[in-house]
Amino acid sequence: MRVALSLRTVRYYEEAGLLMPAGRTSGGFRLYDEDAVDRLFLIKRMKPLGFTLEEMRSLLTLRDELSRPGLASDARAALEERLRTWVVLAEEKLAALREQVGVAEAFVSGLYDDADRSRRG
Repeated sequence: MRVALSLRTVRYYEEAGLLMPAGRTSGGFRLYDEDAVDRLFLIKRMKPLGFTLEEMRSLLTLRDELSRPGLASDARAALEERLRTWVVLAEEKLAALREQVGVAEAFVSGLYDDADRSRRG
């Protein structure tokens, strides 16, 4: 599969209601359209950031609502405001990850220092 997720993982997300197959082959294999692949790519990006299934579902639903044709301008404005909240949340998660990277880099640097001292001592 193009998204590099195992069949088991894709089925898990399907069972969780995050995506639906577009159909099935005559042999019973699930078929996923471009929308499902797009959803899987989004899920794949959200997972390592620590988003829960419910949060993933919420964002996917929001994106679905925003893509509805004929959406009234006031409804679109409200949905876009909710999407801006998601942007802030994602930025907060990114900042936390950057902080973790800094901590990890300091830790590794300390280990290198320890290794250097042990070789000299």
